[in-house]
Amino acid sequence: MNSGPLSLQDIERQAKSLIPHNIWDFIEGGAQDMITTHRNIEQFNDIKLRPRPFLQTNERKLSTTILGHSISMPILLGAAGGHTFVHPNGELDTAQAAKDMNTGLALSTSSDYSLQEVAEIGAHPRIFQLYHCGRALTEHLVKQAEDSGYAAIMLTVDCPVPSPMEGDLRNQFHKYGGATLGNFKSTKIRRLLPPETKMVDMWERPPNIPLEFTELEWLKRLTTLPLIVKGIRTAEDATLCLENGVDGLLISNHGGRQIDTTLASIETLPEISIAAQGKMELYIDSGIRSGSDILKALALGAKAVFIGRPLFWGLAIGGSMGVRKVLSILRTELDEAMGYSGISSIEHVDATILSLPKHMKVPRNAAIRKIQDLALLLNQGKITKQVFQLNKAKLLQP
Repeated sequence: MNSGPLSLQDIERQAKSLIPHNIWDFIEGGAQDMITTHRNIEQFNDIKLRPRPFLQTNERKLSTTILGHSISMPILLGAAGGHTFVHPNGELDTAQAAKDMNTGLALSTSSDYSLQEVAEIGAHPRIFQLYHCGRALTEHLVKQAEDSGYAAIMLTVDCPVPSPMEGDLRNQFHKYGGATLGNFKSTKIRRLLPPETKMVDMWERPPNIPLEFTELEWLKRLTTLPLIVKGIRTAEDATLCLENGVDGLLISNHGGRQIDTTLASIETLPEISIAAQGKMELYIDSGIRSGSDILKALALGAKAVFIGRPLFWGLAIGGSMGVRKVLSILRTELDEAMGYSGISSIEHVDATILSLPKHMKVPRNAAIRKIQDLALLLNQGKITKQVFQLNKAKLLQP
């Protein structure tokens, strides 16, 4: 009999029993009343799958690529500081799990181990998540990422102002008290911090410089690495990123940790998918708790997903083995969901497998496929021209 965890919920319960309550509140907490934090999960649940039992798939292909780099599954480990709060090996074990499962990870600017130390583990692709803390410091960090073999830079833009979580304030929890900030150990890099910035600010309140799109242009000139922008939540900002040469977008609301009563990440994915025009790779995080959630995200236009809180649960219960268990469960559930949906390859997923809430727009590629299916029914005499035109208009409306 298998006595180990069978689901992410099992791992979550076990982790909660091991992690001190103030650290648990920090990991699980969100902004203000946590409406967005909960909405992230609820909106995934509101999207329903449409099983296709006659489309038999004996084997399913889960491997894919991000920015040209091969990964075994469209599931990556997200960037977050504070891994050593739950396990002394921190990001080293996270990277080891990614390597063992042949997938990628994003490393936070505020990681406990340095980007060089994590690079030595050998996981690939590695993406360096960047807070823009002034041009001198940013240039130094980007150069280090290039020299250490990172595959891309991920610029976070969703923290324009400090947003302390109420739970941390109630617990008098200070993140810097347990953080080592591996990327800021050297005296040289400390001299590059913006004036009056203390090391505690790099963790409690990263000095995120107000961003103009000129900074994107500068960053693109600074490095040959692909640029991903994290924290985009509207079609308007996606269009601006496209016009400024961004290579990928991570649709994210920071797990609901920055501002409350915003849309869930999955709700904004369809409009961003349309705005991206297939010219930028799209990824998503926030609220992913099952393989079915991952399939829904892929169907709405995501190339891959990043997971955050669940990797902390895995670290807490077993270091790299625990994180591997999280990834293994999600991979198995994704494979099963693909089988029920009649999908043989990740590359064949689109929104036709979903039943969407009325407020969510269907991505353009799926709309076109549905129109083609309607045209076939029209040619076969199974629907009238009036029905065809009416449904076509609905699918193509902005």
